[in-house]
This record gives sequence, C-alpha cells and structure tokens, in this order.
Amino acid sequence: MSPPPIRLGREGALVRLRVVPNASADRIEGIVQLGDGNPALKLRVHAVPDKGKANAAVVKLLAKNWGVPRSSLTVVAGEKDRTKTLLLAGDPQERLTLLAGWFERL
Repeated sequence: MSPPPIRLGREGALVRLRVVPNASADRIEGIVQLGDGNPALKLRVHAVPDKGKANAAVVKLLAKNWGVPRSSLTVVAGEKDRTKTLLLAGDPQERLTLLAGWFERL
C-alpha cells in the first residue's frame, strides 16, 4: 500500500489530490503514484472544470467522507489543474490524526 498523501502545514493538514472532472459519478478511487513519484488521492467528480465547479464538488465529496464542514476545506494549489493540494484547516496534529485514520480504512 502506498503511503497516504498527507503532510502537516501551519494551518492544518495538506492533502495532495489527483482529480478527474466530468466523470459519470462522484467517487474516491484510492491512492495513486503521480509522475513525480509522490502519492495522491485520486477522485472523480461529475462536475465540469468550469468556474470552480469541479473544485466545489471535490470539497463537498471530501467533507462528507471525512465528516468535516465544507468551510474547513480549501484548494490551496492547483485550482485550475488536475493535481491539487487541499488544506484541511484546524489543529495540524488533530487533522493529521483524523486523516491518517481515514486513509487506513480506505
């Protein structure tokens, strides 16, 4: 199994994502290795990549799965790219623990 694509940030936990927009359904596919060798959480969202719709769908999907409010999630890098970095705001260590547990069950 690949290591989880999470790391500590100053404002919370950062998660690297690989997003496929315009899919048939919203779903989480698992951890993949990107071309640079780093892991990322692969997601598919039904929304089109237009005016932030796909990013909003990513936030909604992950907030529901992680049991956190949507307001705690922000795309901090890659807003217009398929490879993104998402911030889960809050106490960094608490957020890391939450995500590590979730990734173990993935």
